Formats: sequence, C-alpha cells, structure tokens
Amino acid sequence: MMESGAGWTFEEGAEVYPLFCEMSQLMPDDRGRVEWRETARWVKYEEDVETRGQRWSKPYVPTVSLKSLYDLQGYFTTQAVMLNLESDSLERTCGFVVDEWAKSGLIFESERMRVLQTLLRRHVHLYERPSGVSTLRIQPSCLTKQKKLTRRPSDFYRRQSSASMIIRVEPEKDPSKKNVNFMRKIPHNSESANILVGELNILKKPIAAFVRLKEARVLGNMTEVPLPTRFLFILLGPPGDEVKHSEQGRAIGAVMSDTKFKETAYQTQTRQGLVEGFQQFLQHTTVLPPTAWDSSIRIEPPTIDQHSVSGDCSDDEEHMDNGLKRTGKFFGGLVNDIKRKIPWYLSDFRDALSLQCLATWLFLYFACLTPIITFGGLMSIATHHNMGTMETMIAGCACGIVFALFSGQPLIILGSTGPVLVFEKILVHFCESNHLEYLEFRFWVGIWVGLTMLILVVFDASAFVSYITRFTEENFATLIAIIFMVEAVKNVMLIRKGPIISSLKVIDPNSTGTNETHLLIAENVSTPYQWEYNVDEDPLSNNDSFFKDVVASRILSPYEHEHRLSIFLMSLLLFAGTFFVSYIFKEFRTSSFLPTCVRYLVSDFAVVIAIMSMSLLDLSVGVNTPKLVVPEKFAPTLPDRGWLINPIGQNPSWSVFAATLPALLASILIFMDQQITAVIINRRDHKLKKGCGYHLDLFVLAILIVLCSAFGLPWFVAATVESLTNIGSLKVDSESAAPGEKPTFLGVREQRVSNLLIFFTIGLSVFLTPLLCHVPMPVLYGVFLYMGFSALRKMELFDRILLLFMPIKYQPEHNYLKQVPLIRVHLYTLIQVTCLALLWIIKSVKATAILFPLMVIYSSIHK
Repeated sequence: MMESGAGWTFEEGAEVYPLFCEMSQLMPDDRGRVEWRETARWVKYEEDVETRGQRWSKPYVPTVSLKSLYDLQGYFTTQAVMLNLESDSLERTCGFVVDEWAKSGLIFESERMRVLQTLLRRHVHLYERPSGVSTLRIQPSCLTKQKKLTRRPSDFYRRQSSASMIIRVEPEKDPSKKNVNFMRKIPHNSESANILVGELNILKKPIAAFVRLKEARVLGNMTEVPLPTRFLFILLGPPGDEVKHSEQGRAIGAVMSDTKFKETAYQTQTRQGLVEGFQQFLQHTTVLPPTAWDSSIRIEPPTIDQHSVSGDCSDDEEHMDNGLKRTGKFFGGLVNDIKRKIPWYLSDFRDALSLQCLATWLFLYFACLTPIITFGGLMSIATHHNMGTMETMIAGCACGIVFALFSGQPLIILGSTGPVLVFEKILVHFCESNHLEYLEFRFWVGIWVGLTMLILVVFDASAFVSYITRFTEENFATLIAIIFMVEAVKNVMLIRKGPIISSLKVIDPNSTGTNETHLLIAENVSTPYQWEYNVDEDPLSNNDSFFKDVVASRILSPYEHEHRLSIFLMSLLLFAGTFFVSYIFKEFRTSSFLPTCVRYLVSDFAVVIAIMSMSLLDLSVGVNTPKLVVPEKFAPTLPDRGWLINPIGQNPSWSVFAATLPALLASILIFMDQQITAVIINRRDHKLKKGCGYHLDLFVLAILIVLCSAFGLPWFVAATVESLTNIGSLKVDSESAAPGEKPTFLGVREQRVSNLLIFFTIGLSVFLTPLLCHVPMPVLYGVFLYMGFSALRKMELFDRILLLFMPIKYQPEHNYLKQVPLIRVHLYTLIQVTCLALLWIIKSVKATAILFPLMVIYSSIHK
C-alpha cells in the first residue's frame, strides 16, 4: 500500500487486466416477467443491441452526456462503494450490496427482499434463446451459512419472517454453452465488469453501488462470455427516468473501458481514490457542443496509421539493433549472427505449422519457377547454350535449399537478377574477344568472387550497409517493383506477335475422294521468353503449288489473323483476371463478409485460387494460349558439356589472374543486390523478432557462388520483389481485435520451411511437366503484375507521389505530414522520383546497365 499526494491509498503491485464490460437493463419479456436483458457491451468501443433488428450495432466510439458523468460522480461520492469484497456467488454478492444499502439508509428494511429479488432476476443475452428457469427457495438464513467472511452482513435475514421467499433464478450454464465465439475478440486473460440498470416502483430516489471483488468470480449467467467478474455496478431508480438511467449506465461503461480509470479502479483502496480517479477522467474528457454535433450520430472507430506507427526510430538505431555494428574481430559479425540464430533454429521449423505457410509455398512456387525458366531461356541465348533452363532450375533448387537451411534471414528468396544477366553477357563477349573458354574462365571468376565476399565477411564489411538510407531502399525496391509490372505487361503484349498452333483441314477440290490434309500452321508456341515468329518460313514447302496458293490467299492469312487475335484476347482476359482475382481475394481479409477464419483462409490462398481458376477457365474455353514449358530431361543444355567444369583446360594460365578484374565488378553487383534487399526485408516495419544475419547470408552466398561456378550453373542472389511478396504472404495479425478495431500487425511468421519447399518443388518440376504444361503463361504474368503492384503499394514513396495529386483536405493523417511542411515533402518526393527516373534510364541502356548497382550507391551517398 502507498499513500498518494492527495491522501488516498492505492495498491502499487495490483495487477491490471483487460476488461470486458456488459450492461443489462431490467425489462419485461413477452409474458410480462421481468428479467435482466443485455443492452450494451464494451471491449474497446461500444456496441448496442438494436432491439427491433435483434442484432448488435456497428461498434462506435462511446459518447455520453456531461450530465450523466456528473451524476456518476455523485454516485461515487454518496452511494455504496465496496472494494475488495470477498464473495464467490451472485446471491452472496447481491446480499452484501442490499445489506450495505440498508445499513446506509438508502432503502428501508421492508424493501430489502424486494430489492434482492430484483437483483437475482434471470439474465438474458442476445445470442441465446429464452430458457427454462428453476426455483430457488431462499430461507432466511440461506445466505449466511457460508464460511465467515471479512465483511459480515447484518442480521437482517434473521429479522425477516420465518416464511421462506420464492425467487426464480435460471440454472447456471456450462461455460462451453456461453458465447465462446466472441472470446476471439476479447484479449487473453480478461475479466468482466457488469453493469445493472433498472427501475423499481418501490424506490423514491436512485440507489447505486460500485463493487470490486477481491478475487474475480464467475457470477452465474450474468455475463454472456465465460469470464470471471471483477467489477459490478448496480443502479436502481424510480420509474419514469429510463432514458436517464440508461445514459448513466452507458457512462460507467465508457469510463470502465478507459485505460487510465481502469488502472485506478484496480489499484485504489478508498472511495476518495476512486473519486479522484474519476475527476482525472473528466479532466481529459472532450466536450462536443450540442449546436455543432448531433448526439445521435455515431463516431466511427479511428483507423491505425501504419506510417506513424513504424516511423518512430531513426535508420541508425534500426541498423544497430539488427547487428550491423562492427566488432573489430575477424569473423566477429559472422560469429554473432550464428549465436543470434542458433536459439531460434528449431522454432524456424515449428513455426511453419500453419496453413499460411502452405499457401505461401504454393503461391511462390509459381512466382519463383516462372522467372527461373524465363531467365534460363535468356541465359541460354546470352551464353550460346552453355547455360540454359535446366542449369538455372538446378541452381535455383540447390541455392534455394541451402540458403533456406543455413542463412541468417531465411525470409529472403534467392533469384536471378538483370544485372547478373548483363554481367554474363559482358563475360561472354570478353571470352570471345580473347579466344577463351567461357565456362572455364567463369569458374575462376566465381572463385575470385567467393574469395572477395569471404574477405568482406572476415572484416565485417556488411556493417557498411548501415549507410544505406531509407531513400535508397525505397528507390531500389520501387524500381524493381515497376520493372516487374512493366515486364509483365510487355510479355503479354508480345503474345500478339507470337506463333500459333492450329490444325486445318484442307480439301483438294481436284481429288475424287474426300481426303483431308492436316496442315500445321505454326509450332512451338510454348517458349515463354522468346516470342519471335519467322514469317518467312514456309510451313508448306513440301506441298504442291495448288495447296500453297490456296492456303496463302484464302486460308492462312485470314485464319492466322483471327486466330492470333483470339489467342491475344484470351491471354489479356487471363492476365487481367489473375491480377484482379488475386488482388480482390487478398483484400478480402479486411472485408465485412463471412466469418473471420474464412476471410483469412481465402486471403492466404488468394493467388493460388487465381492461378487454379484462370487455368481451369483457359482449359474449358479451349483457346490455344501459350503454356508454361519445363525441360523434360535432366541433362545439360549443351550436349557436349559435362556437369563439372575443368578449371585447367584450354585457357592460358594468365586468364586465372585476369579473372580478378571482372570478379571485382561481380562482387560489387552481388553485394549490393544481396544487401539492399536484406536491408529492406529486415527493416523494423516488419517487426521481425528473430534477428537478421547479414554476415551469415553473405558467407552462405559466397559458398554457393563457388559451387555454382564449379558446376557451370548461374549465380543466384536475393530477389527483392519475391522476398517482399514472401513477407506479405507471411504477415501475422492479432486474432483478438476488439469489435470495431482493425487487427493489429504483429509481425511475420519467421520460418524456413516454406522456402525449403518452394525450391525443393522447383527441383522436382522436371517430373511435374504433365501438370505444369496446362498453366497458361498469361496467368503467371498476371501473378507478376500482382507481385509488383502489391510491393509498390507498401512503399512510402508511392504514397507521397499520390499526395502530389491530392487536395490538402483529403490527405491522410500521416505522421510526417504533421511534422514537415507539405512543400518540403513534395520537394523530397520530386528529388526521389528524379533519381528513380535516372536509375531507370541507366538500367534500360545496355551499355550502362552494368553500372546500375554503382548508381544506387551513388544515390545513397549523395542523397
């Protein structure tokens, strides 16, 4: 116990629990029997029973009249206040309250049993149907046969007539039969505060009591949910003031749902402490003038501003918390990363036991497989078939599995990137110019790259990542997201110029029979990365001139044009359908339809549902759209090369040392690609709890690059959009969001299993060709568009660009708008957009594309 400056005492160590408040009012049922009927409840916001509709109202911010608050203050001052009451049942608690009223002279002796009978009426809640009641015969001494309590009731029971009084009460319900479904909306370890408001014709003036039980108890069926009651407020008044008494009951409900007053109610030990706590509540109460506001208007609950929540700490504090402080020891950062991740390693597998991980696996399998196949086709062209789709799939499978098992941040997804492809083209050109064997020279480049990255790990060079600012992160991530969206649209538009497959039946009019010749118009529509169509190639070169003339003039031209447009139109429908189905179903999580569990399930599997539904639509329509193509044989793309590269073959010895120069450039490319993505994933907005591992990630990546170089496989680094999509798919929201309150973002389901399954399945894709060949490429391009768009929406830069076209009165309440003048915000945005445009130009020009990561560094330094 401690004495406050005001002279009242409170219990310093008293634990404060979340409160569920429920108000019941005394009303007659259809038969005229009086009962306590639930009319309002509070978890955080108020909900009222709409009597005619027999449903709960939409949650709203509670508003009460100032007169009701002053009346409530008078009740705390003059009426019964019972703190730390020891009672284990509703009957005993009501008995103590009636005893206190009688002792204080608030009721007459003759009114005791009538008041007690009223308080023990049955309780009816909205979720339940009226049930039968049993008869409880209360003898004059039935409430005094319990064990001796600290506060003994008076002997008014013994002064009553010896005749027993009949009070009808309902049998106590089993907790499992109460409104257990609503418990999902109530915080864990909550207690209940019950409010009883009614009118009694024997009373001449209102009587009230505020009760706090020493130990929370379940008081019969008073509460609709299976929670123990800690507080009880009773208000009984004379007939004729029902609205007034109801407003006073709502007032105590609003007060008890306030965090500060709730702490006072739990901790105070005196009436004076309760009154002063209520006065502090009044001091922080905002009054709305009646001429400026209609009290019948309900105020919507406020929405959470994610920008103000996530923008509290500086970038420096963020990076220091993530282990980017130099240790001054060899491998010091790597050792710290390993120590940080080992305690979480087993939980990385246990935490994957969720349908959310299953949905992420299925979604990102297609999202990762398609760019791997596309990159493999482009790599095959760039390296003259030294590395192709099969090598890319094997590299993706091996690198993805190893990184998922041993990395410091398993939420990062490895993939192929544009700068790496540009580097491979430059390396091929260098080898051809100097008459060097490409794969052998590339082996030594990979060795030097691995050695360079190992040196960076030894000296904790990843600590320099702390100099990468939010400005650079947003520019890089926004650019990658825009590239995803632009490339998705570009690939769909190329289908209009792509090849078509069809079989025509051409009848020779000079023949005597009805022989039909099946004519193949075009072949090989399935190439997902190259849509060139050789119009000069004559598919009918082996037929006579009659068939050539007929097809060229009457059949081929009009049919080819119509069929090509049909394929293109169907591809557009599949492309747009996949995007909109994915987006709408993903946003279905926050809609008002269906139960929460169903909404979450649909949202988690949104992209999977889109892929399956659009693929079935394509199959049912029968238009021959381009399909996903996966290699059917496990063999190198170039028939005369083996899987293991000979490091000492045809190249001269000087080439081993000459490989250091391109290795240095490749090291910068890979380091920047990897670490910028890692910074974006590890930012504090995502609320990751298991820590990061910049040094460990770089160490694992160095080993993988050496192995890929030895086996002639492409190099894989962190893929920004895929990693951000992985984060978005594994978001975890609070399950006990109060009615009217949006679910709180708790963090990300940090685990290794989904990535492990994604890349393991990619390795098995060779054996899944019969299924994958039915997935249309436009559907996967729609997935790319959705991935880029969802990543773009998470960028603050995107929000600030929208502010440029938004009037001030419609702008959202972002935290930075409250602290920075709008003109400076717009100027900052324009500078960032200008840098973004320059990066796009550098990336788009082949001669300068290799300098893209260097320009990212430059923009970071000269921001």
